[in-house]
Amino acid sequence: MLRIERITLREIRLPLKEPFRISSGEVAERRILLLELGHPDGIAGWSECVAGEQPNYSAETIDTAWFAIREWIAPRVLGRDLPGPEAIHPLLERDFRGHAMAKAAVEMGGWELEARLRGLPLARLLGGTRDRVPVGISIGIQASPAALVERAAAARAAGYRKIKIKIEPGADVEYIGAVREALGPDAELMADANSAYTLADADHLARLDAFGLMMIEQPLGHDDLVRHARLQARLRTPICLDESITCVDRAEDMIALDAGRIVNIKPGRVGGFLASIAIHDLCERHGIPVWCGGMLESGIGRAHNVALASLRNFTLPGDLSPSARYWERDIVVPEWTMDPDGMVRVPLDRPGIGVDLDLDRIDDLTVRRETLTAR
Repeated sequence: MLRIERITLREIRLPLKEPFRISSGEVAERRILLLELGHPDGIAGWSECVAGEQPNYSAETIDTAWFAIREWIAPRVLGRDLPGPEAIHPLLERDFRGHAMAKAAVEMGGWELEARLRGLPLARLLGGTRDRVPVGISIGIQASPAALVERAAAARAAGYRKIKIKIEPGADVEYIGAVREALGPDAELMADANSAYTLADADHLARLDAFGLMMIEQPLGHDDLVRHARLQARLRTPICLDESITCVDRAEDMIALDAGRIVNIKPGRVGGFLASIAIHDLCERHGIPVWCGGMLESGIGRAHNVALASLRNFTLPGDLSPSARYWERDIVVPEWTMDPDGMVRVPLDRPGIGVDLDLDRIDDLTVRRETLTAR
């Protein structure tokens, strides 16, 4: 049985090496919510809540997540004998809407705790089959096409297997075209709009077909499927859905409507690992490739994503950049690195997430802390 005796919440402040800009805003410092789930035997599992500082990617923020975990989520799991981590997601879904990122943080921590208790790498507990996974990079919106070309060329030289370019109206066709011209036809490029366009922009977005992109990610509304289906019918470029896929039912709807042909699975967005695996399995049955997106996680969140990305149908490079891409110093040891082939190693030589926590650094970065126990 899996028993969670306590959950310790910590907020850390981790400054980015440089601001990261997408169509809905810019981040210079991450406020990150870390969770430590304690077992009666003294073993702990760690996880990270990916909710941002502002409600611009989703309705959740670090502050709403903290409140939701304290008031509603933790009381459902603390002090209970659970048959395993797979029981957490349905327990949190029963008569409880929304707050997927907050739920995911607790659920994923439960999986990590279970992996440690069983002496298994988290990747193997989830059903992962690979020991290395391909890495892509996400490049924020740049001031000019020339600046973007410089960043993209450096990324390709570093070995990244996929280059994701953030776009918005006024920084799209010309920018993508400049990168394609500079890097040539073989560079694996994609665009990510973060819902910056409407269906009225269909003719404009169709101009991106000329550049042979792997995909265009979430061009339209964050909760839309129908308009994406109409847009996909007008594009040769595959649409990848991110924000619109919040559960396996939404993925089924996407497939039925042909609203997208690729899915970005972010475990925090869909409520955790159980839902992620369900979406992964559904997409595999339908021949839909998936990849693991990122949310500017610390090394703890990165560890969870790498474990998930080791599953069989994660066939496209994920947003799994090494620690040095975003941070001067991460909070795990060893820090995440990428080999010259553009691959990250899945840690299979130790239980759990496979990296050690730099507890002194975490303590130094912590600005608030709260420990929750069974009431």
